[in-house]
Amino acid sequence: MWMTNAVALCLLALVASAEDKKLSSHATMLADNSANLAFSLYHNMAKDKDTENILISPVVVASSLGMIALGAKASTASQVKKILNADKLKDEHLHAGLSELLSEVSDAKTRNTTWKINNRLYGPSSVSFTDDFVKNSKKHYNYDHSKINLRDKRSAVNSINEWAAKSTDGKLPEVTKEVQNPDGATIVNAMFFKPHWDETFNDKLVDSRSFLVSRSFTIGVPMMHHSGLYDFYEDTENNIFVLNMPLGQKQASMIFIMPHYVEPLQRLEKLLTRKQVDTWISKMENKAVALSIPKIELEVSHNLQKHLAKLGLTEAVDKAKADLSNISGKKDLYLSNVFHASALELDVKGNPVDTSIYDSEKLRDPKLFYLDHPFIFLVKDNKTNSILYIGRVVRPKGDMLRDEL
Repeated sequence: MWMTNAVALCLLALVASAEDKKLSSHATMLADNSANLAFSLYHNMAKDKDTENILISPVVVASSLGMIALGAKASTASQVKKILNADKLKDEHLHAGLSELLSEVSDAKTRNTTWKINNRLYGPSSVSFTDDFVKNSKKHYNYDHSKINLRDKRSAVNSINEWAAKSTDGKLPEVTKEVQNPDGATIVNAMFFKPHWDETFNDKLVDSRSFLVSRSFTIGVPMMHHSGLYDFYEDTENNIFVLNMPLGQKQASMIFIMPHYVEPLQRLEKLLTRKQVDTWISKMENKAVALSIPKIELEVSHNLQKHLAKLGLTEAVDKAKADLSNISGKKDLYLSNVFHASALELDVKGNPVDTSIYDSEKLRDPKLFYLDHPFIFLVKDNKTNSILYIGRVVRPKGDMLRDEL
């Protein structure tokens, strides 16, 4: 019996040590740096007037930058490290740290939130990938590789979209309608993210409601409703609500940030910094909240090439200056497209509800949080403090209800 108990205790100790395993100092630093990158990239993209919904994963963008650094030399590689604020980090620590970070936050065994991440580097038919680059980009960044004739644009677009759809089980049917600069390399991130809430919504309470894109444009969406205890803060000075919804194992949270009233998001976006978000979070209190959030599916794709160039990635995207010779052994490549595409699904599913609070005073006089107009959100990892997603929902899918009041 003592032998059985000893074995059981050893197993428990192993499990506990695995759960308590800390990130390396390199991964911790890169997690922090990728969170800063989140806000820089978001603000750059928000300036694009043609962009409505935004959906980007800073840790995946960081890992793609790491993959570019792996394939780059000289000042092209230095620029990538500078964007990641990792100038002083040795290359081996950069790649190992980013690999460790992404593995930690996307581990399906310890987190019961669905997050499928697929990465592919497409090269022109004339270019051959070196064995070392193929091996190391797969090892550190889970990238696979393919040659494609980008000069046949229709065929290339179809190939990219078919791969993305297949790798996300059909959740992401289209990454792009066109490809630019057919003689360059193309990065594609194809992802599917579906939060698993700490407390489930009752699917019988889902009903059709209005989502006010603007004061004169309304879309019909299904809305989910739930009352519970949530970390909540109302910034009365700036007329903003902030709500923290923990996900499945409470290792990550989805943070919703919404103005009191229907308005363009520019005012809120001017306030949106990492320091401000941390301030809002620090002021949250756990209290009764009656919340309603849209049950929606979004598919959003961005070509990040020009946005990364504005953040300092100028050489890798310039045919005349790029040195990506670690990829092919020659200076015959530059980065022509960076497609970053995600499908996001907000659904009712979550852990069983703690019904004991319904017989107490805890849910008396709940705050109302009604997510029925444009909002910003973050998915924040609680262990690494990295940001898994940052985005905004301006116009969800749905039928137009009216075009004027």
